[in-house]
Amino acid sequence: MLMSMKHRLIEENPVSHFLFNNSRVAWFWLIVRLYVGYEWITAGYAKITNDAWVGSQAGSALSQFLDGALIKAAGSHPDVQGWYASFLRDVVLAHASLWSHVVAYGELLVGVALIIGIFTGIAAFFGLFMNLNYLLAGTVSTNPILFTLSIGLILAWKVAGFFGLDHWVLPFLGTPWHPGKVAR
Repeated sequence: MLMSMKHRLIEENPVSHFLFNNSRVAWFWLIVRLYVGYEWITAGYAKITNDAWVGSQAGSALSQFLDGALIKAAGSHPDVQGWYASFLRDVVLAHASLWSHVVAYGELLVGVALIIGIFTGIAAFFGLFMNLNYLLAGTVSTNPILFTLSIGLILAWKVAGFFGLDHWVLPFLGTPWHPGKVAR
């Protein structure tokens, strides 16, 4: 005999509710958002102004990076897992010029979106995804820090863009679960 389970609402703890839902914390998330956005803009801008990334030699810088990552896939305790090395070799390296453009312009777009505070949660997600790929490719640098800060921005998306264009754009466009003014 199956027992029916009552619907129970598990309350959010007050600290996370305050950090991720209260507009009084928007100043904190603004600082985080501007820092992460600045890091992405500087990285992306350096790439889009470099011929080895998007110019006449597009893909050569990415190919060198990937060659280094593939070397890290060897040994008994590799920094790059075999499945990811296969993806890098067979998908990314095979189309290095295309992926070089995707990386360069993706970094720049994530940075711009975070700086101006538009679609903050989505931009932070794509930044996190790029950081994850760099980490999987065996690089550390600032990637763990940016990865962690991006998790916070994703969780705080409602207030992270409060001092930005999200403050006006989201009420107008809405969200998938709550249509905005344009859809009404």
